This record gives sequence, C-alpha cells and structure tokens, in this order.
Amino acid sequence: MKHAVIFAHPKPESFTGSVASAYAKAASALGHEVTIRDLYRMNFQPCLQCDELPFTEGFRPRPDVVEERAVLRDVDVFVLCYPLWLDAPPAMMKGYLERVFGFGFAYGRDGHSEPLLSGRKLITFSSSGAPIHWVEQTGALGAIKTLFDRYFAEACGLTALDHVHFGGIVPGIRPDAVETRLVEVQDTVKKHFGRRA
Repeated sequence: MKHAVIFAHPKPESFTGSVASAYAKAASALGHEVTIRDLYRMNFQPCLQCDELPFTEGFRPRPDVVEERAVLRDVDVFVLCYPLWLDAPPAMMKGYLERVFGFGFAYGRDGHSEPLLSGRKLITFSSSGAPIHWVEQTGALGAIKTLFDRYFAEACGLTALDHVHFGGIVPGIRPDAVETRLVEVQDTVKKHFGRRA
C-alpha cells in the first residue's frame, strides 16, 4: 500500500511536521511505501491560473501539477496534515487541493464531474492552538469535516477514514504532551492499516 503524506506548515520542525513524520514512520513500519509532500519546502505555487480552469479555452494543467499528479498516480492513501489558521486549513493546502486534485485527476471525465479516485482513502490530521472543545463549539471543526473530508472525498471518490484533531497545540507545548499526541498518530495508523487485507 502506498501513502502520500501531504503537509502544509512553514516550519518543518512544527507540530504539523512532527505529525507527518510520525505517520510516515508508522506506515513504513507496517511495510507500506510512503512519500512525503512537504508543500512549503517544495515551494508549491497554490494560486490557480486562468488556463487551469476547466472548460476554459486552452485549459491544461501546468507542468508542476502534471509532475505532482505523476507522483500521486498510484497512491492508495492520501494523508492531509495541517494546522487551523482562522479556523481553516492554510491557503497552501487549499491551493494544492484545487490545483492537483482538480479536473482530470481527482474528478471529471468527458465533461462530467465523475469521481476518478474511487477505491482510495483519505485520512486527515489537523491541529489548533484553541482547545478541541472550543473548535467543536464554534462549529469550525464540523465545517472543516464537511468541506475538507466529506465533500472532498465524495467529489474525488475517496473513502474518508478518519479526521484526528489535536487542540491546544501552542508554542512551548511540553515535549511529553507532544509525544502523547504523536503516539495517537501511530495508533491511528495501526487502527486503519495494521491488519493485512
């Protein structure tokens, strides 16, 4: 099984980066293949251009998107890792999904919005400085799960396995608190992929 861990944070040593690494290590320990897509270190350009809009004259994916789609072509599990900024994923992540998972790769065939990634899976790890009960009470977490898990998965034909959210991730968080959360990441990998099909 091949996993693509896609994460968006400007600091590679951030909690988000640690989650991505913990996931990759846990999946690799199960004998799975993992590719990490570190969007900031890749200098991914998130802005969709006019000629990338479907049904526009001259529509075509840009070379960077073509290359990224080739990397993801045979991936079985897409793993999104991101912090919440203004109660939403970073613009970098949103732009990546718009451009890479756009028409012709994740959905759309012969002018229709047919899902093209059926049989593949989606799992999400998010974090916030606010405690999880606050993110739930404000409706932010529910909205994200609706748009970035359920809707995105349905549009692409993916099966959404899980969304693990970590609240209270603030600068200076104790190392033991971080380690506890990273064990949860490892446990989530084992829960979903620990048994051979």
